[in-house]
Amino acid sequence: MIAWLLLALYFVIVFISLPKVFAKAGRPAWEGSVPFYNLYVWNKIMGKPWYWLILLLAPGVNLLMLIIYNVNTSIALGKRSLKDHLVMVLVPWVELPKLAYNPKYTWKGPIPIGERKRNLIGQWGDAILFAVIVATAFRTFTFEAFTIPTESMEKSLLVGDYLFVSKLSYGPRLPMTPVTFPFTHHTLPLTTHTPSFTNWFELPYMRLPGFGTPQRGDAVVFNFPEGDTVVANFQNMSYYQLARMSGRENLLKRDRVVFSMPDGRKASRPTGGILVRPVDKQENYIKRCVGISGDTVQVIDGLVHINGTPQPLVPTGQYAYDFVVKDGFNKRILKDQYDITSTDVVEESGTANMPLTRQNAEALKSFGNVVSMTRQNKPKGTYGATDFWPIFPNQPSYDWSEDNFGPLWIPKAGASITLTERNLPLYRRAIIVYEHNDLAVKDGAIWINGVQTDRYTFKQDYYWMMGDNRHRSQDSRFWGFVPYDHVVGKAVLVWLTADPEKGGFPTGIRWKRLFSRVR
Repeated sequence: MIAWLLLALYFVIVFISLPKVFAKAGRPAWEGSVPFYNLYVWNKIMGKPWYWLILLLAPGVNLLMLIIYNVNTSIALGKRSLKDHLVMVLVPWVELPKLAYNPKYTWKGPIPIGERKRNLIGQWGDAILFAVIVATAFRTFTFEAFTIPTESMEKSLLVGDYLFVSKLSYGPRLPMTPVTFPFTHHTLPLTTHTPSFTNWFELPYMRLPGFGTPQRGDAVVFNFPEGDTVVANFQNMSYYQLARMSGRENLLKRDRVVFSMPDGRKASRPTGGILVRPVDKQENYIKRCVGISGDTVQVIDGLVHINGTPQPLVPTGQYAYDFVVKDGFNKRILKDQYDITSTDVVEESGTANMPLTRQNAEALKSFGNVVSMTRQNKPKGTYGATDFWPIFPNQPSYDWSEDNFGPLWIPKAGASITLTERNLPLYRRAIIVYEHNDLAVKDGAIWINGVQTDRYTFKQDYYWMMGDNRHRSQDSRFWGFVPYDHVVGKAVLVWLTADPEKGGFPTGIRWKRLFSRVR
């Protein structure tokens, strides 16, 4: 609230100061009182090119642009030291009206490029800040580069792939946490969990028009829905996953996590603290969209069915296979001839497990050392004997597995459902966390925002995302729906790629994949 008051106060200060600034610059004072036109005049007297106005009006980057305009106004009124610049950046509410109304400050004009009166640091500072703003605007509204850190999409997308993700495909999402260190996501460089952002000033979710919405088959980048809370020393999983695995209902009140060791002993490790992240700072995931809002998704023996229709796995997708073998596989041959990563092969006393494409599975089945090969297929009830429930909705009343799941209806904006105690676990998180409602169950009755009801109408669309590497992917089967406001963009191009098993860059460059389309 304080941040919004400061921002409103700043705009009031600008509105009352610009007429005086314009008068000192030899322009009619009334021009400073005309909304939007005053920005055009301000840009002109600063000697800036016309296209700066586009950045000044662009949500998310305009706050940075205003810093440049403030500093350049102080320069034009004779305040040209580094100290003067810092004062204008930190307290424009005080400095701008002082420069406008104090007759001692007269119009000197902007410093021409190359003039020595402006110190080198100041000139470079302006150039660097503007370059940061342009780059930020580009990655916010058009394309952003991402990397593939895990094997969940192999062999469609490979570890070591560098992608361009189109924000235009689904509409650019405006920054919700605009005060952040440039070119970082959620953590400062050279640190393990120091936030690179501050949430003292947040903007509501807004999205500009795009070319469409996520469709079945799209490779979609999105913010991990369960990533709103993370344990600092266990960032490879969400707080909720860790809580389920460690059997601790409320890690927020604990400083250590307790694990069961293979020999039955207990071990513990410090949590390192709890990190809470806003939507646009949650971890970026990339998965295949297999179900859109309004669909009913079901997995039967590993095969996805949408609205009752089977959806074959893409040719580059993989299932995990269990082998009984006479002796171990030659991992060098697997890598060189079949591009099977050595870390994917798990071998133990006459058995092996690895994810394979359909084509590779047919090839390996005929190997002389293979006694038998079976595709992994966990039946419903697999996790019934465990003390935690990894499959969504993570409740013992649902006996689903990753291979036999559902049926489950995916919420659609404007659609209503009848809520019962049976189906409430499926939609509870969407209603409470993603759509910001209070929900309680009292004496078998459901209360939403203080009103007893058995109906709920969803406010936004949701999607079902799964990895093409079906048995090596933490996806919607484990944590549920992806809300539309978590969607970042569509992966469209592999612009660079290198195989980490072959040394990365430059020895491991996959030349045939360079500038290939993401399918």
